[in-house]
Amino acid sequence: MPMIRYLIQKEFLQIRRNSFMPKIIFIFPIMVMCVMPWVMNQEVKNIRVDVVDNDRSTLSQQLVHRIEASNYFIFNGQKATYKDALKDIETSKADIILEIRDGKYLIAANAVNGTKGSIGSAYLSQIVSEELRVKSEESLAGLSTAVANSSFFTFHSSLLYNKGQDYKVFMIPALMGILMMMLCGFLPALNIVGEKEKGTIEQINVTPVSKWSFILAKLIPYWIIGLLVLSLCLLLSWLVYGITCQGPLLLVYLLAILLALFFSSFGLIVSNYSDTMQQAMLVMWFFVVCLMLLSGLFTPTRSMPDWAYLTTYVNPMHYFVDAIRTVFVRGGTFQDIAHQVMALLFLSSIMGVWAVKSYKKNS
Repeated sequence: MPMIRYLIQKEFLQIRRNSFMPKIIFIFPIMVMCVMPWVMNQEVKNIRVDVVDNDRSTLSQQLVHRIEASNYFIFNGQKATYKDALKDIETSKADIILEIRDGKYLIAANAVNGTKGSIGSAYLSQIVSEELRVKSEESLAGLSTAVANSSFFTFHSSLLYNKGQDYKVFMIPALMGILMMMLCGFLPALNIVGEKEKGTIEQINVTPVSKWSFILAKLIPYWIIGLLVLSLCLLLSWLVYGITCQGPLLLVYLLAILLALFFSSFGLIVSNYSDTMQQAMLVMWFFVVCLMLLSGLFTPTRSMPDWAYLTTYVNPMHYFVDAIRTVFVRGGTFQDIAHQVMALLFLSSIMGVWAVKSYKKNS
């Protein structure tokens, strides 16, 4: 144990003496937490709409005014014909066309940007449907209550979690996982490969330091840094956005520790098989991007093809993102995330054993 203590002290001294490392360790999380929740937003706004109103009725004019007042649309003006509006689509001056003719409504969207076209069409369809519903209720105002109630049903929705539908609440827990992945995966790998390039690791290899002592001394400092960064992220989430964890914070730290164990072990494996920092960086980046995109962090995993969905069973980021959102957003307990915790523990244990076995002390 005293030997491990001195090795850990050596690692912290190396980090402190590096002019660049301390800055990136703390500036990077602050930038991610203060900038990324604003830009990683799947809401579609500023959709430019051309309206072709052939009816010129009261209802159509009310609909046009409602589109003008919407925060999601930019009213691009009324066009005389559909052909004129289509020219705006072809020149990217408009995103959606709404044509009103004989009480019928045609919505045509520019599908070059599929997300903007589909979501924008859904927004516009909702506005049209709502306007028609209001008009229908007004027309039934003279009918008896019994007839009106038998003709229409009223639906009410109740949001149990994230009642404000704030996308930042959904993304902030996932960003914490990305930070743990980067700090506890990339930095240990680059540290060890950097010592290989300098030749200083050979001095360790000729000492009586065991493989376990060497590996723990390399990983423990970054685990400590990762937990400090996680605490900083929780603090920024509260100070900047007013968002706090709805469940036990101990579960958040437990999930972070398991994820850090996996990626630090994975980074050590990559460093064991790499001779240069370029090799380690490219291999780490390849796997990290794949794990991140297939984890359900940005898109639902159930929307993936069957062959891609199968990869989630061995993807630690999938289990982490699912579990931390359950705790952070829904206020889940350990029973709610027991499956994800066991999966993370299993995958982390496999990677840890592989990391120790793959390290050749006498290389």
